[in-house]
Amino acid sequence: MSDAETRDRSEGDEAGAVVRDETGTADGDAEAEEEEAPGEEEARGEDGEARGEDGAGAPGGRTREAPLPEAVSEALSNALTAVRTGVTDLSFGLDLPGAEEARRVQSEILAQLDDYVIPRVHTSTAPALVVVAGSTGAGKSTLLNTLANAKVSATGVRRPTTGTPVLACHPDDHEWFAKGDLLGSLRRLSEPDPEGASGGLVLVSTERLPAGVALLDTPDIDSVVEEHHEIAHRMLDAADLWIFVTTAARYADAPAWRLLRLAKERGARLAIVLSRVPPRSQEVISKHFVRMLTEYGLGEVDRFVINESKVTDGMLPDHEVSELRLWLTELSVDDRRRAQAVRATLDGVLNSFRTRVPALAKQLEIQVAFRRDLRGDVDGAYARALAEIDKSTGDGSLLRGEVLARWQDFAGSGDLMRTLHLRRPSRFGGKASQQAPERLSGLKSALRAGLESVVVSAAHRAAEEASSRWLNRPGAQEALASASGLGRASDELLRRTGRTIAAWQDHIIELIRTEGVTKRSVARVISFDVESLSLILTIGLLGYGSSDAQNGTGALPQRLVHALLGAESLRNIGVKARSDLRARIGMLFDDEMARYTQALDGAGIPDESAATRLYQATYNLEVAR
Repeated sequence: MSDAETRDRSEGDEAGAVVRDETGTADGDAEAEEEEAPGEEEARGEDGEARGEDGAGAPGGRTREAPLPEAVSEALSNALTAVRTGVTDLSFGLDLPGAEEARRVQSEILAQLDDYVIPRVHTSTAPALVVVAGSTGAGKSTLLNTLANAKVSATGVRRPTTGTPVLACHPDDHEWFAKGDLLGSLRRLSEPDPEGASGGLVLVSTERLPAGVALLDTPDIDSVVEEHHEIAHRMLDAADLWIFVTTAARYADAPAWRLLRLAKERGARLAIVLSRVPPRSQEVISKHFVRMLTEYGLGEVDRFVINESKVTDGMLPDHEVSELRLWLTELSVDDRRRAQAVRATLDGVLNSFRTRVPALAKQLEIQVAFRRDLRGDVDGAYARALAEIDKSTGDGSLLRGEVLARWQDFAGSGDLMRTLHLRRPSRFGGKASQQAPERLSGLKSALRAGLESVVVSAAHRAAEEASSRWLNRPGAQEALASASGLGRASDELLRRTGRTIAAWQDHIIELIRTEGVTKRSVARVISFDVESLSLILTIGLLGYGSSDAQNGTGALPQRLVHALLGAESLRNIGVKARSDLRARIGMLFDDEMARYTQALDGAGIPDESAATRLYQATYNLEVAR
């Protein structure tokens, strides 16, 4: 565009005769004749400027805070708060495919809600925030300095140059950006932090920028500094309009098109600046770039070309940005057009929540399902261990080694019958009467040690199996690494198992006292040692006579207890004793499995209801809109 044409257009704009629409064409009087939105007349004073409810202008005289209009009612505010709460409550502790992306999206949505969506929904006519974004060396800071007619953002050959975002606005808008909620989580700075600390926003004002439009310079989207990526995308998520800056040499690069794709996905209002264009190649490059944009569905966006020019003190010749300056001025003077652009971008963000928020809920469901699988691995391993214990405590396999030797010594020496007859004095007296209790105590200890060994060995195998299954599941390693010792039984298991088996032996004695005394057998039973009888019963319960290890001895324990207690009492006591042993071992295993549950809880995976609440919040947001 020639200088004369620029002057003509500027004069026409000042007269209010021509206003460009979003594609750069003139609307003429058609737009001016449109009816004002309901309530707009009441919100303006006689001078046409925005007023607050008390009639006084807000900071700068161009913005006002107002109650939510009907289109964005209190229901919308409540719906957004529910979405924010639901997204905040999510946690993706297991390193599954998609989890890292979900964490990133979660952070982006929360920042977008806090920095842009909620403040913008609660704000009526306000300055439009235009973010200047692009790849490394595209000339964003140079463009901002030129438009502001001051060196407000650092430029240079060192990359990356911009580390802290810089917001430039008209002095009338300075207070709004200094105290407003837009990007409210960032500290306002008058100059970049010399130590390069993050979390700040440099705020400067200049008379050269039109009121009602602020420019935000961001770090490079493809910066070698990872933190700059996050800052740049956060600024993009908080902007009403995007000015994308690329160069004649790099407009076809992948980073440029990734940013354009993001703008398209978010429905953001967009303008494109093609800078450093050699004058001789301008027509060829422009046509090719326009063709690429058209094929990508962006052929109608506003475009500006800046020729390759000498940069002086961080600024371009002013005539190179005259068309872009005019575009910003049009946004400034045309409140309706600026509001439409802001609404379009806000709607684009809210539309993106339709897919982005449910996608987070879906990832959470994947985490919950995976946690269920991990818990199933643990439950299955310990259930199999408990089944092994049931088998080994009923088929006689435990009655080997020391237990068998102690029993044969006790039964074969005659102590078995001597210890049963408590009320009949020992014919042997002295040393013989002392040996009987010793053999009885040795047998009891051997039985307890044998049962302890079976339980602890099974617990070790279960822990190894559960740990192995977790290690073979991609994504579970983090949960396993967060708790030490999951691949073996706990250090406390042996001590707790000893107490458990001793309590079970005492329980059998109590069962014989309470369940075994029938009218038929009362006279016999009270004449015998209950502890000896309990050991004989235990030997029978553990399967004595069913294993080849007990050749030649027959089912002596079964015959004895059957004769003393009777068939019905023996059956009842046996069922209760076995059930009690299994329950006690089950409690031990529950404590062992709790270590895995704690590891999973430590991963911070909410229950499935969190996903349901998020789906509901997304639906409520659509209804409120």
